[in-house]
Amino acid sequence: MKFSQMPYARPDTEKTKQQLRALTEQLKAAKTYEEAKAVFLRQQETEKHLDTAANLAHIRHSIDTRDAFYDGEEKFWNSFGPELQEYSQQWTAAMLASPFRADFEKEYGDLMFLNAEIALKTFSPEIIPELQRENELTQEYEKLLASAQIPFEGKTYTLSQLAPFKTDADDARRLAAWKAEGRWYKDHQQAFDALYDELVHLRDRMGKKLGYEGYTTLGYYRMGRNCYTKADVEKFRAAVVKYLVPVADKVYREQAKRLGKQYPMSFADNALEFRSGNPRPVGTSDEILAHGMKFYGELSPETKEFFRTMLDCELLDVLSTEGKQAGGYCTSIMDYEVPFIFANFNGTQHDVEVVTHEAGHAFEAWTNRKRIPIDYIWPSMEACEVHSMSMEFFAEPWAEGFFGADATKFRYSHLSGALTFIPYGTMVDHFQHIVYEKPDMTPAERHAVWKELLGVYMPWMKLDGEIPFYADGEGWQRQHHIYSSPFYYIDYCLAQTVALEFWAMIRRDLPNAWKHYMAYTGQGGSRTFTDLLKNAGLGSPFDEECLRGVCAEAEKALADFDLTGIA
Repeated sequence: MKFSQMPYARPDTEKTKQQLRALTEQLKAAKTYEEAKAVFLRQQETEKHLDTAANLAHIRHSIDTRDAFYDGEEKFWNSFGPELQEYSQQWTAAMLASPFRADFEKEYGDLMFLNAEIALKTFSPEIIPELQRENELTQEYEKLLASAQIPFEGKTYTLSQLAPFKTDADDARRLAAWKAEGRWYKDHQQAFDALYDELVHLRDRMGKKLGYEGYTTLGYYRMGRNCYTKADVEKFRAAVVKYLVPVADKVYREQAKRLGKQYPMSFADNALEFRSGNPRPVGTSDEILAHGMKFYGELSPETKEFFRTMLDCELLDVLSTEGKQAGGYCTSIMDYEVPFIFANFNGTQHDVEVVTHEAGHAFEAWTNRKRIPIDYIWPSMEACEVHSMSMEFFAEPWAEGFFGADATKFRYSHLSGALTFIPYGTMVDHFQHIVYEKPDMTPAERHAVWKELLGVYMPWMKLDGEIPFYADGEGWQRQHHIYSSPFYYIDYCLAQTVALEFWAMIRRDLPNAWKHYMAYTGQGGSRTFTDLLKNAGLGSPFDEECLRGVCAEAEKALADFDLTGIA
């Protein structure tokens, strides 16, 4: 079925609650495993229906935040979703207490119970008001970003539409675009500060209501982290500073030489990788998607069938339009066993990365679409990001079709960008840990923390006040994960480390690399992140040697890159 034909209906709240309550009682009353399993499968179908309705409303709201009907439905789910958690938790408790737990584990594995134990630690009916308000605030944040109307060169642009000008090869034009964007954020700074301040305090309150020191422990549980701890993340951050920041620093020093700029450079100059301009995709959005079909069609039979379905069933919405939510994401529409990709094409290399990155997520969901329990369709977030970031590297042999004459630029940019991203992503994580350890910081104090961390993780950024929003330590307010998904960012850094392992494999033997990728992806969410890696013959990013090794190989590859004739 095509996306436009998928019907949406708001569920009856009371009937839904009664149905969920009845399922829990039926599970408790089951006399045999066969009876318990039959109830479990009915509960899975119910969850699929609810998830489908919620996602259809969310996607259609994302596509046009001005649509009054779906704006209302998004608000409905923001309120109803937290209420449903109480019934979900009752079901989870009944599953954990079931006399047939061993039978379930034998058939479905024990991870569902480990995750269930974690889920019980994230909720109490006492925090429903905070959860509802959290949803309202994150929706306000997304709508604020989507509402941006930025004057530039006599026209008006959204944040996504302005992005190409921020990498323009003309120094004056590029700087003007950065200033225009920064000015818009500055004009709305009071709103951004107020939204985040309220989010931090209500999350801190949720953590304390559940008996934790504040939000951090609760935040880790909400992220479903089941195989590593805060101490492991701190160790990874230290390894990033030790091994990766120096490599990234060299990348920017070389960039400054190419541009004829003095190191350290401004935010605007750091955004331009080549004096002749950053790599740009060739062709229209339809042509980019068509070459995406060629890439996936040639990569493997599985990816060919997958991407053909995505195109035929209208499961990609990629054009940047008025009122559209910023950013990009992939989700599942479970009743139809299909993924959906949301994005904002803007004429930059990011357009190609959407077709590869978000489609990496989508391919994983497609591969595991029939898994039971449905929680095994997706693994934990850092594991999910391995699918997407690695798929970007698998697309590199097809770069000429996406970038034409800029293919070499792209390959260099993609590798260097993977390396320079990890310090930024690690900084986002470090910032959030400090914020939730000290929830009573003022907005000005939070900005000061970000500015200090820039000096540790991104010393190549010149903080001279040329673009006040960035130089004053306020640039974190562009990162919507900080508002909407706290602690969901180190996941990208862990995954990028693994993706660089795949990059190294692809260089040596593409078919062998694909076998490892399918060994990883085919497990879905049935194992923890570290077990997924182990089972696929991959190293763990928590092993310092893993990060050191990929850094050394990537650094050498960049130094050996043939940029002859590219200014």
